[in-house]
Amino acid sequence: MTSSSVPPRPALPGSGSPVHDLTVLGSTDTHGFVYNWDYYRDAEYDDPAGNDVGLAKLATLIHRVRAERGDRPTLVLDAGDTIQGTPLTTYYARQEPITSTGQTHPVARAMNLIGYDAVVLGNHEFNYGLPLLEHWIRQLDCPALAANAVHHDSGEPAYQPYQMTRFAPGPGLPELVVGILGLTNPGTAIWDRAVVEGRLRFEDMVACAHRWVPVIRAAGAHVVLVSAHGGDSGASSYGPEMPNENPTAFIAEQVPGIDAILFGHAHQEVPQRFVTNRVTGDRVLLCEPSYWGQRLARIDLSLVTDGTGWRVAGARSALLNTNTVAEDPAVLAAVRPQHARTVDYVNRVVATSVVEMSAAESRYRDTPILSYVNEVQADAVRTALAGTAYGGLPVLSVTPPFRRTAVFPAGDVRIKDVAGLYIFDNTLEAVLLDGREVAAHLERSARYFRRFAPQEPVDPARISDPRVPDHNYDIMSGVDYDIDISRPVGDRITRLTHAGTDQPVVATDRFVVAVNSYRRAGGGNFPAVVRPAIHHDHREIRQLLIDWAQRRGKIDPADFYRQNWRLVRAGVPVF
Repeated sequence: MTSSSVPPRPALPGSGSPVHDLTVLGSTDTHGFVYNWDYYRDAEYDDPAGNDVGLAKLATLIHRVRAERGDRPTLVLDAGDTIQGTPLTTYYARQEPITSTGQTHPVARAMNLIGYDAVVLGNHEFNYGLPLLEHWIRQLDCPALAANAVHHDSGEPAYQPYQMTRFAPGPGLPELVVGILGLTNPGTAIWDRAVVEGRLRFEDMVACAHRWVPVIRAAGAHVVLVSAHGGDSGASSYGPEMPNENPTAFIAEQVPGIDAILFGHAHQEVPQRFVTNRVTGDRVLLCEPSYWGQRLARIDLSLVTDGTGWRVAGARSALLNTNTVAEDPAVLAAVRPQHARTVDYVNRVVATSVVEMSAAESRYRDTPILSYVNEVQADAVRTALAGTAYGGLPVLSVTPPFRRTAVFPAGDVRIKDVAGLYIFDNTLEAVLLDGREVAAHLERSARYFRRFAPQEPVDPARISDPRVPDHNYDIMSGVDYDIDISRPVGDRITRLTHAGTDQPVVATDRFVVAVNSYRRAGGGNFPAVVRPAIHHDHREIRQLLIDWAQRRGKIDPADFYRQNWRLVRAGVPVF
């Protein structure tokens, strides 16, 4: 069957037919939150908007809707990114990995109790390697779907592509068959290249939907749902070397035969969006329920039958807020020992800080806490390359400010403080750059600052684009530089010298640059560092930060901090 040969939906009568319904409940981007708990603050989760988080909160809403619906058809789906993002999931991937202990993963415990019907693999499912992912999938009571993740050599699906679910709506009514297609994000090939290269390929999500929707229809599905780990913006954070990162609206527009799409990855709230399919003229419903379990999607599809089949006659969706309910006690009880063990771990003291250090201003001001990250990265690379052909080259280091609320308090510094500074599971790599490429990387980061006229007041709250994540503002150590925010994008690095000197960096200079694995693999689209690495350190950078602090016992900015960059306006420092 070709991609265009979608079996037509049956021509069923409309107005005179009894109306039935199917409810689809959906989560996405829960990122390891089970409890409504902030492990970095060691307190109940709280944010200025009053949101709550976690699978235990989602469970209460899901059970409530299921009870309300009784025997009527109801599905519970997840659109990916579930096993990475909190110290809880990091602990059971790295400190007591489920692959070694045989323990059931806390997220699997929670999802099995909730009774998910299918989950989709997000890009972060691959962070801890394929063996742990496979172990987690085996622990689930439902299928894990990813039609566009295929074996590198054969091109055959590496995971289950779709799920067929059957309902008996009632006496005298035909069986209702629902097909669920799962699509993961092709950016995984960039972001987790070290894990998947040579083993998996990630196909274009739109092309993959073209391939599989006709198969699902031909298998007898009356309703076709897509659960996709990709946003609806049509934009990508990387270059054109991989298929589109956020193509969900394109799928709805270009692939006939889809009734509704639950999607994630973009961490947005999309309560209800309709996209008209160009082939059929049908309106396809799209819904994204925020992230971390803050919202639950509820999609309601009206169905009509002629006595032999079903078709969708209408659709609507809304988001339910988890801050309106209590956590489900059964989910809390099932995960409590693992939660408690994680809390104990993150509260261990690793060092003493001489002064308080905060990341609040690190996007636009040189701060000691970001210098700490760069010092640890550069030190690790210098040590690893000593005695090699690269050992005599200057070592620069790059890190972005991941989390504005990160603080090292004066006094005891605990694992939660370090983990709160570096919240991602990136590993450390190093690349070789020349002076021109170093300048290009700094220009790429500098482009995200708002341009200010020479006499215009500079408000720190408005200095950076709020639409751009903080992790795109790379800070570099090992060179001195000015970023002139009065100048146009691409011409903002007005002073670039060797560290502590007035000697300009020139195109022929050579440097080793320490960089995280996400950035080196293309994440954020910083092309200067997308090249073969000359060094891989397979430990997470977060663990390097912890180990460095433990070895020294004291964190003192005097040991590593020297202001090496600044924002200027027409050459005059902004701060």
